[in-house]
Amino acid sequence: MRSIRYRTAVLLVASAGVAGLAAPTSVQAEPAPFGAGCLISVRGSHATATCHNRYVGTDRVALHIECARWWDIDTDSAPAEVGPAQSVRLTGRCWKEIGSVWVTHRRTG
Repeated sequence: MRSIRYRTAVLLVASAGVAGLAAPTSVQAEPAPFGAGCLISVRGSHATATCHNRYVGTDRVALHIECARWWDIDTDSAPAEVGPAQSVRLTGRCWKEIGSVWVTHRRTG
């Protein structure tokens, strides 16, 4: 037969494990959806981004264009605020070919 101390230790460990499973865990709330959806099109040396915000918060978007030629100046558009259910169009260009285009988002408020 097992000793009383051993059985007591086993019961304490088992009950602590069950209590740990039953204890509520801290649940972190998911952040609210955010960010305007943007479609980017490139035609030759011109780039256009059309952004639509389907969420409640206001999104500040900016278009960034990196030109392919080393001597061509990269451009960044002025930030535009896109409120709920609003759309905005951002445009920019290079003198020659475009290397890459992207849109940045920033939460306002």
